[in-house]
Amino acid sequence: MFRFRARAAASIAGPGLLALCTHQAAAAGVDYDALEFRHGISQIPNYELKYPEDFAHLDYVNPAAPKGGALSLAYTYSMVSATPTSKPPGFGLSYDYLLERAGDELSGYYGSLAESVALSADRRSIVFRLRPEARWHDGKPITSTDVKFSLDTFRQDFMASGWGGVLDWIVGVEAPGPLTVAVHGDSDVAKQVHIMGFIPIVPEHYWVERDVTQPTHEPPLQSGPYRMTRTSRGRYFEYSRVPDYWGRDLPINRGRFNFDTIRYERHLDGVVAREALRAGMIDVWTESDSRHWLFSYDVPAVERGWLRKGTLGSGAVRGARWRLALNTQRKPFDDPLVREALAHAFDFEWQNRALHGGERRRAHSYFADSMFASSGLPDAGELALLEPYRALLPDAVFNRDFSFPRSEGIGVDRRGLSRARQLLADAGYRMQGNVLADTSGEPFTIEFLCASPVHMRTLLPYVNALTVLGIQASIGMVETVSLTNRRRSGDFDALILQGFMAVPPSWQLRPYFHSAADTYWNPSGIDHPAVDALVDAALGATDLDVFVSALRALDRVLLWHYYQLPIDVLDDTRIVYWDKFGRPDQPDEMFIAPFPDGWWFDEEKARRIDAGR
Repeated sequence: MFRFRARAAASIAGPGLLALCTHQAAAAGVDYDALEFRHGISQIPNYELKYPEDFAHLDYVNPAAPKGGALSLAYTYSMVSATPTSKPPGFGLSYDYLLERAGDELSGYYGSLAESVALSADRRSIVFRLRPEARWHDGKPITSTDVKFSLDTFRQDFMASGWGGVLDWIVGVEAPGPLTVAVHGDSDVAKQVHIMGFIPIVPEHYWVERDVTQPTHEPPLQSGPYRMTRTSRGRYFEYSRVPDYWGRDLPINRGRFNFDTIRYERHLDGVVAREALRAGMIDVWTESDSRHWLFSYDVPAVERGWLRKGTLGSGAVRGARWRLALNTQRKPFDDPLVREALAHAFDFEWQNRALHGGERRRAHSYFADSMFASSGLPDAGELALLEPYRALLPDAVFNRDFSFPRSEGIGVDRRGLSRARQLLADAGYRMQGNVLADTSGEPFTIEFLCASPVHMRTLLPYVNALTVLGIQASIGMVETVSLTNRRRSGDFDALILQGFMAVPPSWQLRPYFHSAADTYWNPSGIDHPAVDALVDAALGATDLDVFVSALRALDRVLLWHYYQLPIDVLDDTRIVYWDKFGRPDQPDEMFIAPFPDGWWFDEEKARRIDAGR
């Protein structure tokens, strides 16, 4: 039986023991009294925080927002467990975090559970001082032992989609005092504050004798502004506001967490969820399908102004909505010519016109729509980082601006298919009858692993285009667990994965692109010295210009190797909602919209809708 406490034993045994002990011995020399503690921190070197130490509340929330009312939301995936590692919908509302990110600045993180934070001189240790008033919902204090316990636990790779892969940079966690915890890393730990602010802190005294791998409907002990109070297998998760929440008056929390109840209802798919929205059974729906955004909300409630369309600022994540990942650890996808050919066969313009009403934009960068996206030719800063690897890189990295081919969007991209056919011929493929085969007569086959009907709409036209080239292309529909297991073991040719990148990029760089990452996080099997070096350069940069140059150079190397094909740009989140809520005013550029934590129930608006029905 796996227990949370297993990490304590694992951390003192195994092949990593020598490295861990060596670093912890060095870390033990840190003079805690000499550290400069601050109320906030940033991933970006020499960054000036927007909010001073004595700030009263975040500018983009309403500190006088009324408390009360209920909010009903939807989820469409299978979820039966209430454990934090299962990440049930809404679970983040019921836990505390060391840091909270401000939504209206590029990279400002402020103490939440942590009262203050400091970096060691070498930037490889981050030290948190916890708030003495912090309490679990059972009244017991939250201590450094709980933080160490949580981080040590989540560092374990006991679930593919857990936090283990994004916490590999941690080499040790120490609790030198009841309210002091130090996290030691193998690189600049400031670059990892985003993920540090995303890991829920869980109670050691509750979980130490419980098995985290076993699904449970029993709400676990928590500490946050909400408490999970009710669950029903495959139907809903319900959270109740904690009136005496210990952190309710913190500046980072004023004006937030206003609903008395937040309920997440399970619906089989988006079609059912949209009907539930129109019927008033749920209050807000995130609309990611352009067809429905354009054509599915011509209903009386919209005409009367009761049901509205809107957006939630999401500048904290940019890049691509989806990326098509090719498994370079398998033939023929280990050949860059083959991968480039597959890129030319993808007709984005036709898909955008025919399937998305022209609403989408092609992503020509892993960091699209951000200052970290490459463009034009490499500048001096990028060249300095790329030059040592010139012999290992395509010439195009140095002398061409990258962009994916553009079609006329008429249905058959003859130019793209012609270029793809030439690249395949250069890679040694010839037509044998109606089948494309290599020099040994082996047919070119590709299976796209898929667990979502949404992705079928993207893959089917692509499969048809590949068939024109003589490629035996197919789609393998599997359920989510099978896809996760096959992705983790590398048992696939290609798959579609989420393409978003945090802004600024940091915690994802190593697990997504470094050769040391496991297959689940790095499904393309990217293994290139230049990529590794550029990831390390970005994570180790102490100067903003070097940081930006390293990321733009990394973008170029990834793009010109065609490991993955970014598809469409990730825009702000589109929502459809019943107009019975208050929404705080926000600046034009919003990195993280305060939803649902910054909204509140408006009784007058709700009565207007109820009276008109």
